[in-house]
Amino acid sequence: MDWLDEVKWDAQGLLPVIAQEAASGDVLMFAFMNREALAQTAARGEAVYWSRSRKRLWHKGEESGHIQKVHEMRLDCDRDVLLLKVTQLGHAPAQLSIACHTGRHSCFFRRFEGDAWADVEPVLKDPEQIYK
Repeated sequence: MDWLDEVKWDAQGLLPVIAQEAASGDVLMFAFMNREALAQTAARGEAVYWSRSRKRLWHKGEESGHIQKVHEMRLDCDRDVLLLKVTQLGHAPAQLSIACHTGRHSCFFRRFEGDAWADVEPVLKDPEQIYK
């Protein structure tokens, strides 16, 4: 049996994926992979996702330069969620650890405080300067 056959893909052929920073344990982002994205991730050693909005493979950092070097892939007990342990790499000269398209370190920058959501992580780089 092929290792990809052991994954329980959803009805759309997708697998939920959590990207976690290996060094800090920070959860950087949540995305999806299809079979081809998972195979390419394993082969490249860099995260490749399936973009549901663009309906195509998306090599993380293809536009921004903020790639994710994959150190470890872990499949959960039900074989339907993947955890990637990554190093989030920036590009010269800044070398900022930016995973989110908003220019922040993590996509999980909103925290519930009292009765509202508060942005609790700074923008490290203006998205207008990242995406052209």
